[in-house]
Amino acid sequence: MQKLWKILDPAPTDFLSSHPELPSLVANLLYHRKLTTQAQIDEFLNPDYSQDIHDPFLFKDMEKACERIIDAIEKQEKIVVHGDYDADGVSSSVILISTLKELGAEHCEVFLPHREIDGYGLNKFTVQMLSERKTNLIITCDCGVSNNEEIKLAKELGMDVIVTDHHTVPAELPPAFAIIHPLVPDETYPDKGLCGGGVSFKLMQGLLKYWEKIKVSAQGVNPRPMGLGPRPASGWEKWMLDMAAIASVADMVPLLGESRTLTKYGLIVLNKTKRLGLQKLLLEARLLDEKGFKKREFDTRTIGFQIAPRINAAGRMNHANAAYNLLMTDNAEEAALLAHELDESNQKRQKITEELVKRAVEQIETKLKDDPVLIVEGAHWPPGIVGLISGKLKDKYYKPTLVATDVEGELLGSGRSIDEFNLIKCLQGMPEMFAKFGGHPMACGFTLAPGKTLDELRKKMSEKFLEETAGMDVRPKLNIDTEIKLDDIDWELYDLLQKFEPFGQNNEEPKYLARELTVKALEPVGKEGKHLRIMVQQDNGQIKKTIGWDLCNENNCHCLDWSKELKVGDKIDMVFEIEVNEWNGNRELQLTIADLKKI
Repeated sequence: MQKLWKILDPAPTDFLSSHPELPSLVANLLYHRKLTTQAQIDEFLNPDYSQDIHDPFLFKDMEKACERIIDAIEKQEKIVVHGDYDADGVSSSVILISTLKELGAEHCEVFLPHREIDGYGLNKFTVQMLSERKTNLIITCDCGVSNNEEIKLAKELGMDVIVTDHHTVPAELPPAFAIIHPLVPDETYPDKGLCGGGVSFKLMQGLLKYWEKIKVSAQGVNPRPMGLGPRPASGWEKWMLDMAAIASVADMVPLLGESRTLTKYGLIVLNKTKRLGLQKLLLEARLLDEKGFKKREFDTRTIGFQIAPRINAAGRMNHANAAYNLLMTDNAEEAALLAHELDESNQKRQKITEELVKRAVEQIETKLKDDPVLIVEGAHWPPGIVGLISGKLKDKYYKPTLVATDVEGELLGSGRSIDEFNLIKCLQGMPEMFAKFGGHPMACGFTLAPGKTLDELRKKMSEKFLEETAGMDVRPKLNIDTEIKLDDIDWELYDLLQKFEPFGQNNEEPKYLARELTVKALEPVGKEGKHLRIMVQQDNGQIKKTIGWDLCNENNCHCLDWSKELKVGDKIDMVFEIEVNEWNGNRELQLTIADLKKI
């Protein structure tokens, strides 16, 4: 679907004059990101781990949570970290289990749910099972805030539950011992944009500080309490930053404020990671050469397109334990085997997703195309894939999209939304339709209630969508930072843009518009010829190389195979990002196509 191009307004004169030290382009990019105060600009352009990371005890339940966990370690109680099956949940679990073991916990383990068998979050069967295994304390990560009944059961069975989460908060909070969540009512923590891994990282920081509080006094080191380990090594905390970065990028939280700082420093750690599992995974992704040397610096794209999909593939295709074990192992042989398994799972996931997207498109084109909300049903489609399918369909049609599949008589589904429609709010307005649901404004997961049908859900959601978006322009929009001439693109401009890294949600790579380009050459590239390389020229200037990912696939968001739509000599307008292409030790600037129009 053709996007509506919008060139963002330039920063007003008073903003530019109040920041004369900033180059005009930088000032405009900051303004477009709503960074207008000096404090916001300083934090954004110069993230400082020692200054921009908040005290974890600003969470109102942090001290209570830390006291309970340290008490459990001292008493050698059994602690179970209940994570989630995606990259955020796995990374969160790695952070917390690593911390517990570092502090001396001898009876701690992780439980990651199976996507099909257990579903998202806690369930009563799992709670019962953990009780039978003599668990004393459950710590959730990246889940739990919506599990009211399950946490009530845990409490009845004599287990305490500490919730760490970041998902949409329900009307009634669960009766947990403590809740570490930036969005719960009356929460005092200043940064509201943390992902599950970010929240787990804050609990880790809280535990390390609390350890210091009880083990160190003004006179020196107190006698060691039974069960607690020795002082964690200096700098140990920062080696967990790679997990926080992977979680933040994979879960697509806004990379502003504390999440930006965690990600920026996490990328530094990732680029020199000591984790054998990550090293082997990067080797499988061909981001390291045969000797283990990096082919290029790892950035948010490395996480978003190489690392996170492989971690997620474990939970989508089999079980997230494979990803967790990969990130925890210190055995090189095991790491190599698990990395290869995840790579194969990811390849399988890609093939299945592509095939099922084609089937979903056929279903939509046959009978659903005019629906304001698209709800597709697959016959026994893998539950781990339906979220990916709904995302691709949402991009293609720019409509809220849900994809459901039958699992042992239950309809499980996943949805993705557009900017103008709050998906989780919509579901919260019809709780009778679901046995279970949760998510964000832009994404959801659900299990349809017994006796309810997708036709009924389709009718209710379509009515709600039309009501909520009445009078809105719901065409997809592409914000463009500025118009530019191709000959003005050089290394100086690229270096200027590096101040804005790491890129991600709410801080996307700057987008530029160049008009009236002549196509000088074009060819499909990539293993299956899905991508398109176009050589373009403007006003008899330098010929520039551009790359368009997935432009040779009619099921892409453009709904066109551009290798068939274009020919040498055609004139086009193009929106693009400026990146670097590296190969065999060479570096060149490359324009990555965000959208284009034939003129």
